[in-house]
Amino acid sequence: MKLSPGAKVVLILFALSMFGGIVTGAQFYYRIGYFWAFLFIGSWLWSLTALRGLRLQRKERTLRAQVGQIFEERFEVDNPNSLPRFLVNVRDESPLPGSQGSRVFPIIERKLGRSYLVRTQLVQRGVFPLGPTVLESGDPFGLFPVERIIKPEESLMVYPMMIDIRTFPTPPGIIPGGEALRRRTVQVTPNAAGVRDYAPGDPLNRIHWLSTARRGRLIAKEFELDPQADVWVFLDAEKASNVSSKKKITFTDNDERDALWRVPKEISLPPATEEYGVSIAASLCRYYLRKGRSVGFASAGQSVTVLPPDKGGRQLAKILESLALIRAEGKLPLPGLIRAQVQHLARGTTVVLVTASVEQEIALAVDLLIRRGLRPLVVLIDAASFGGISGTGVLEQMLLMMNVIVRTVKNGDTLEVILPGNG
Repeated sequence: MKLSPGAKVVLILFALSMFGGIVTGAQFYYRIGYFWAFLFIGSWLWSLTALRGLRLQRKERTLRAQVGQIFEERFEVDNPNSLPRFLVNVRDESPLPGSQGSRVFPIIERKLGRSYLVRTQLVQRGVFPLGPTVLESGDPFGLFPVERIIKPEESLMVYPMMIDIRTFPTPPGIIPGGEALRRRTVQVTPNAAGVRDYAPGDPLNRIHWLSTARRGRLIAKEFELDPQADVWVFLDAEKASNVSSKKKITFTDNDERDALWRVPKEISLPPATEEYGVSIAASLCRYYLRKGRSVGFASAGQSVTVLPPDKGGRQLAKILESLALIRAEGKLPLPGLIRAQVQHLARGTTVVLVTASVEQEIALAVDLLIRRGLRPLVVLIDAASFGGISGTGVLEQMLLMMNVIVRTVKNGDTLEVILPGNG
């Protein structure tokens, strides 16, 4: 409980009234003093019970969403007390950009509650705690404001913006299939490799019933990796290579916020090479996973992130979680990351490089990939269009002379058009 400036004024008036009564002996001053005393003590007692018993809950439909989507959250304030509560303020202090969860309730009836729905359009990737939330109240005169801080219990993971890519060029010399890789996998593939004893945790669809009946014990099937070439996406998160520009998107129009459920506002990428690179990497990973390819991901932001190739929605979720947290604060340049990982890549692997660097070492790293029997594609983000240094055009010409497929993205470009290109 805080002592407001108004409460200090009441104490001063009480002291002056009592002093006047002592000096003059007039009952009027004593009566005024008693009034200030009753006001002070009554307001203090009122504030003691202002928030007692009140409960606040925040309920959300999902804790995973994507930039551009609408996040819905319900606030519920319950008053199980036998007396109503007056002037209750709910203040939302969540760092989620655009969150408008604060409300003021003049009265909350006894044995009842209030609830309201908050819609927030997600404009920034990352992890945002849903809170803290502050309940504020006090006495009718505002002498003793009280508050209760409710710590966040859940966090919202906001995935980066993804664009829908219909086509993307395929490096020359790559065919959909290839020779068997002779590597065991826990996934069910068209390539059966043999049988083994059943292990706890094996799904029932992997049991080979003929062998089970013949041997009198459970026998499970083994599979080999699909001979289709893997895809690796390398994202350049070196601090020196990226041009960052902060852009805070807020909603100031109440009518615009209330209309989100009808027509969500179109969100564009902030003018930063970091955000363009993350969005491109996420979109390409989803594109290849939808094609049934095994996709791996590597980047060196705050820390080095390497996700081995895998298929399906679980792999996409892993990649998106990594991309949601990546910041262009790394010290390891993209060529260094490539040299560290190239020995782990199988021949024929498609390697997609996403970078805003203009250094010629990128061309040397691409040449290393080619000599290793890998098939590189490069997505260059033109740093000059974001306020950075020029040189992307020179690097693009060097890569084209090496017969490497290149896509160059500038600030404000429509990625759905630029990435597919002409093949």
